[in-house]
Amino acid sequence: MTRQTAKPDYDVVVVGAGFAGLYMLHRLHGLGLSALVVEAASDVGGTWYWNRYPGARCDVESMQYSYSFSDTLQQDWHWSERYAAQPEILRYAGHVADRFDLRRDIRFDTRVTSAEYDEAAVLWHVRTDKGDAVSARFCIMATGCLSAGKMPDIAGVEQFAGPIYHTGQWPHEGVDFTGKRVAVIGTGSSAIQSIPVIAEQAADLYVFQRTPNFSVPARNTDMTPEYESSWKADYGARRQYARTLRSGIIYQFGTTGALEVTADDRRGVYEGRWTTGGIGIMAAYTDLIFNEQANDTAADFVREQIRATVRDPAVAQQLLPDDHPIGTKRICMDTGYYEAFNRPTVHLVNLRTAPIEAITPTGIRTASQDYAVDAIVFATGFDAMTGALLAINPRGSHGVALDTAWQDGPRSYLGLMVAGFPNMFTITGPGSPSVLSNMIVSIEQHVDWISNCLAWMGQRGATTIEPSEAAQEEWVAHGYEVAHRTLYPQANSWYMGANVPGKPRVFMPYIGGVGVYRETCDAIAAEGYRGFEIDAATASSRVAAE
Repeated sequence: MTRQTAKPDYDVVVVGAGFAGLYMLHRLHGLGLSALVVEAASDVGGTWYWNRYPGARCDVESMQYSYSFSDTLQQDWHWSERYAAQPEILRYAGHVADRFDLRRDIRFDTRVTSAEYDEAAVLWHVRTDKGDAVSARFCIMATGCLSAGKMPDIAGVEQFAGPIYHTGQWPHEGVDFTGKRVAVIGTGSSAIQSIPVIAEQAADLYVFQRTPNFSVPARNTDMTPEYESSWKADYGARRQYARTLRSGIIYQFGTTGALEVTADDRRGVYEGRWTTGGIGIMAAYTDLIFNEQANDTAADFVREQIRATVRDPAVAQQLLPDDHPIGTKRICMDTGYYEAFNRPTVHLVNLRTAPIEAITPTGIRTASQDYAVDAIVFATGFDAMTGALLAINPRGSHGVALDTAWQDGPRSYLGLMVAGFPNMFTITGPGSPSVLSNMIVSIEQHVDWISNCLAWMGQRGATTIEPSEAAQEEWVAHGYEVAHRTLYPQANSWYMGANVPGKPRVFMPYIGGVGVYRETCDAIAAEGYRGFEIDAATASSRVAAE
């Protein structure tokens, strides 16, 4: 006998109107399902709405960091640069929302405060900070992997007399640092992009670095008609090819290991990639993320470039990454980062030798010196992959909260669902390629899989779906095993949650590759959603499908 469900306000509630939420809503429209998207921001765009810091730019080429689901969209839209800057990406998101009439189902300036599964009614109850209380059969978390900004716990922050900024919550009106003494705390991606721009304005810029990171030059250029047309003439085949790759990004891929060629040959290849720009240097050889000796050849080359760029040898030495293999933290891409340290107004402060002790009313005090500054920029990153989900902390079956289910680290099946949370999907959740890939490729794959799953359930009258504990544990174990075939776990990275005190150290993304992962997801769906528990009333339909 089919379980009776209460009539919901919506078929689906989607949390987040970034690139994942927008495409999810478009697919739900196509399925004829009623949907509400709840978005904390005042507009669409997700991470590109919030991250407006100076120099913010995508590290995937714009011809690839874009939707593929509509050929007319990808043919009509014109990118102005090889690597698009934040304002252009945000305009693109807005164009998509308007073009596909998505705004009518998005509730802006509204933050989800709770999501609870009602087992008796077989519904999700979602509440917001505006007092909304809505119900839905399905809850889809499109909360983003890099959307929960992390402020460091430094004494005295509240005492500082000047303005404080976080790169992930940048004022929309912009900030003018002309003539100011500015401190930037952190040297991750957002710092590496913003420091050269801030350095052009500030009277003095103090860069507080604890851990140096590898960065490669973007060599960004205006989009040429020839390059654009070469992609658009072959877009379908190129998109399909990208879906088969490890990262979902098309590079010029090397076909040999770094240790299989001579040192002179390697140097020539690395120099060519350095000159071309972009993070494709990690695709130069097949063994750079598996073999430490091979990885050293790329890491040493980049260190050599840093020494050649930064004129002060003592400063250059402090900028050399020395505690992780190259690429095991997300490699950064810059425009003039190392060159900025040649300015007499840019000062590197080494927090390894003298940690920050406190923020004072007039600046920053380290173990060795006081620095008087007018403004502080925290480029301290995110509580990645799990932070936004745990901020909502949904409650599943028997009232179990997600932070309880994940007390030893995130556990999921395919990064798509969590055992004990029926009818709740996570787009690019932990356990999927997500941040190790072109996010748009991974978003489209997840949204398509979820959409096909919802259609499959609708055709069979299925009420609920969730992964079995056994399937989830098998996937977690597989992800762990694959990760430890690589060098990635050697780094204390945000991939491991190492940037958040007290966060369990688990390698969160799936490193097996976008192509392999897609094949796995497709095979599971083709086998009647192997590893998922679907309500008993549809068991006969499932057996027939298999």
